[in-house]
Amino acid sequence: MLRLKVSFLFLALSVLVAGCVKKNDVELNIHENVGELLSKFAPVEIFADISFLPENEQKALAKLVEASKYMDEIFIRQVWEKNPEYQAALAERKDDLGMKAAAYFAISVGPWDRLDEHEAPFINDLKKPLGAGYYPADISKEAFEAYVTAHPEQAESLKGLFTIVRANAENLVAVDYSVAFEAWLTPAAQLMKEAADLTENESLAKFLVARAAAFYSNDYRESDMAWMDLDSPVEITIGPYETYEDKLFGYKAAFESFVTVTDPEESKKLAGLRNELPAMERNLPIPDKMKNMSRGTESPIRVVDVVFTAGDTKSGVQTIAFNLPNDEVVREQKGSKKVLLRNVIAAKYKKILKPIAETLLTENQVQYLSSEAFTNEVLFHELSHGLGPGKIVLAGRETEVRLELKELYSALEEAKADIMGVYNIHFMLKKGLFDESFRKQIAVTYLAGLFRGIRFGIGEAHGKGNALQLNYLLEKGALTYDQASGKFAVNFDTFENWVRELVQDICILQATGDYAGVKALFTKYVVLPESISSGLSKLEAIPVDIVPIYPLAEQLAGGTN
Repeated sequence: MLRLKVSFLFLALSVLVAGCVKKNDVELNIHENVGELLSKFAPVEIFADISFLPENEQKALAKLVEASKYMDEIFIRQVWEKNPEYQAALAERKDDLGMKAAAYFAISVGPWDRLDEHEAPFINDLKKPLGAGYYPADISKEAFEAYVTAHPEQAESLKGLFTIVRANAENLVAVDYSVAFEAWLTPAAQLMKEAADLTENESLAKFLVARAAAFYSNDYRESDMAWMDLDSPVEITIGPYETYEDKLFGYKAAFESFVTVTDPEESKKLAGLRNELPAMERNLPIPDKMKNMSRGTESPIRVVDVVFTAGDTKSGVQTIAFNLPNDEVVREQKGSKKVLLRNVIAAKYKKILKPIAETLLTENQVQYLSSEAFTNEVLFHELSHGLGPGKIVLAGRETEVRLELKELYSALEEAKADIMGVYNIHFMLKKGLFDESFRKQIAVTYLAGLFRGIRFGIGEAHGKGNALQLNYLLEKGALTYDQASGKFAVNFDTFENWVRELVQDICILQATGDYAGVKALFTKYVVLPESISSGLSKLEAIPVDIVPIYPLAEQLAGGTN
């Protein structure tokens, strides 16, 4: 923290001028542009209908909402160990600037702007540690790797998904999540066991008991298996999953939760697509030896409405779908589950994607924008996460793409899922599973979606992946930019060919664990040339994303008192 060494009089004046206040021994120098940052997010109420649930299932749902709130407490500490102090200090501020900063702190889960490429601070001038709260704040990649090389017996635990790393004198120590976050995991586990007692759905009860046990044991594989078998009107995804927050190596998993209710009819309509997964894998434009035909193909698909979210998923840009678990052992045995958050998808299409298309796309192509295409692109994005290289062998050594590409993995994987999703829709078109009229809708909706994603910031995994795709396809002529009108369009004649080429390039980089190759790809394509920057400047009146408000969760919480 940068402490200002000034006189009391000057400090008093700075409070009035720059919003600098010291609360609870935390100095808050709030940047004046915080209101502008906050305006990029639009509050939207997210509704879900639970009237079809019997009373006991509604009570179980309420317990799961309460359990999920503990994921917020854990994640805020995973982002930065001093976050709770800042949060408490901001809560005491009643002035306009302070309240805006508190609101943006809640969105960003910390004093750094998640839409900024470098995650610039909006409070004080402290640089965010690349390793977030997972490692000693001042440790470098080189120092960590040198220590692991010198202490190979600690390598597995220090690199583990479910440990934090702390310095102890001259040594590094891995602390299991079950120990580091016991204060919040214990009450969460208790609430989950209470929900298990309330529900009559055996698969839900089995998962909740298994995941509660994992919170104590730090072993999540058995409960991941149980989650794959979960088939219930009430669904929850809770625990440590994604590694986006760890920008030092991408090793550490962040806690999050999705509390949802399923739509069995819509889920059933999409269920047949999982039978196409082996054909999609075989159809990938890479050598057969690079394909992953050993993964499980159960891969259930769920269409759900969100009741409440917490932790990692609630920070910054809101998730519209996910594909879990990330454990390659579970994926090989059971595949992965694809979950579409229907009410969130609908909110983003109406509030964000449609206005972007109407602003940046040529008039003759806006007509092809489609909410159905958007939903299917989200679905096939998630399906594609489960395809392509996962476990790989390099020079006789078994490893994973994630471990070889380190902090670059998440962004490349998001780009892969995007472009491969479009590639797989083209494959389904050839098989006659979609009407031919869908071809142009997919392409145009995808183009609008690239701009939606880039606005998340090219320092963020999804934004970086979208910039890569947009610049690559513009360079190849699959997408075009008209400087006179400032409008973008799809070149329908070459689009599909270059989609295939990009899928091939990315999958080969993954299959070969080519860290240097990925870095070079990012250096070339993860940029904002004038054409894209000019386009983005026209979108300032359109929200970058939403801030979800969950009235039902508040209602359920009230019912538990």
